[in-house]
Amino acid sequence: MRNLKITDLVTIALVAAILCVLAPASITLGFTPIPITLGTFAMLMAGIILGRTRGTVCVLVYILLGAVGLPVFSGYMGGAQKILGPTGGYIWGYLFLVWITGFFVEYFKGKWYMCLVGAVLGTAACYAFGTLWMMISLQMSFLEAVMAGVVPFIPFDIVKIIIAVVALIPVRGILARQNLISKGK
Repeated sequence: MRNLKITDLVTIALVAAILCVLAPASITLGFTPIPITLGTFAMLMAGIILGRTRGTVCVLVYILLGAVGLPVFSGYMGGAQKILGPTGGYIWGYLFLVWITGFFVEYFKGKWYMCLVGAVLGTAACYAFGTLWMMISLQMSFLEAVMAGVVPFIPFDIVKIIIAVVALIPVRGILARQNLISKGK
């Protein structure tokens, strides 16, 4: 992170602003405390466009903005209670999602299918961390937590992953050619 340029800082800030706009949009499901959000799509965007390190910094900025009370989390909520509550594990899991996705984008440059693999693995890591957190905070069994926090979201997240990879890999290339983001490794 020592080599951050002004363009890196501006790009991180702009992507963080986009996360703050996209992530709060949500649809509440009656049978689970976890809503359907654009959060995972927004985090995939951060990982694909910014890569692992800058993307992770961007998500940390997003989480800190929400922690101090800005309404950037699902349902346009913010505050420590949100990141420490039952859905907090998924918010913290965004860090894993972005880092893993960004790693695959940087390490396997130009290979969209490897970006897809990274996005799937990153999403799985987010699911794992969020599910574990929900199990502990709501005293659920593993199966109950998976049925409430993973299974209903798989179809939506598959669509988000495909759209993110197809739409954002070209955006990353354009931004890199214009020297608006670092080219990777």
